[in-house]
Amino acid sequence: MNQAEIVDLLGSTLTERDIEFSRRDAGGAQAEHFVVELPGERKLTTTVLLTAGPHGVRVEAFVCRRPDENHEQVYRYLLRRNRRLYGVAYTIDNTGDIYLVGRISGDALGADEIDRVLGQVLEAADGDFNTLLEIGFLTSIQREWAWRVSRGESLRNLLAFEHLIDKDSLPEPGEPLAGRYVPGETTAADAAAQRSGDRFADDED
Repeated sequence: MNQAEIVDLLGSTLTERDIEFSRRDAGGAQAEHFVVELPGERKLTTTVLLTAGPHGVRVEAFVCRRPDENHEQVYRYLLRRNRRLYGVAYTIDNTGDIYLVGRISGDALGADEIDRVLGQVLEAADGDFNTLLEIGFLTSIQREWAWRVSRGESLRNLLAFEHLIDKDSLPEPGEPLAGRYVPGETTAADAAAQRSGDRFADDED
C-alpha cells in the first residue's frame, strides 16, 4: 500500500465511521496529517494526530500535561498500563507531558485496524484520565475543592474526586484559606488536559 492509498483509506474510514477530523499541512514533509477528535466521558475530548507516511501511519494522542507531583507513581502506573494496550503505548515528551503513541504498518493497515487502534486510544486516554489526575494533581484538586467551598462556588465538575477530600479539614463558606492560593480559570482536570499551542511532541519513540 503506497502513501496515496493510505491517505485515501484514512479519509474514507474516518468519514464512514462519522469520526470528526481535519487535514493539516505537513509543512513540506513527505507525510499527510489527519487530526481526529474523539469524544469521551472523563476526558471531554482526546485529540489524535494520524500521520500517513510512505510505510504506514503514526498515531499520537495527547493525554495529560506534566504531573505536578508523584511523578514516580504516575510513570509506574503508565508502564503497567503499557502491558495491556493494543497498538499504542504511553510515553512523555521533552516537557514531561503524557502521550499515547504507536504505528500501523502499511501491510497491516485496514479500516478495522484503524478503528481498533483509535478505540484503544480512546479507552486508555478516557479511562485513565481521572486516575492520572488523582495521582499527579492531588494537591491541586484538594486546594481547588477547598477554595470553592470557602467561596461557596459549585463543585459539580470536581465531584469525581470527592473521595480524595478530607471534609473535616475544609473551611467554612466565607472563611479564607490558610496560605496563599490563586486558582486558575480552569479546574485541575481542565488544566491537566490543556497543552501549549497546537504542537504535538517532537520526540520519536
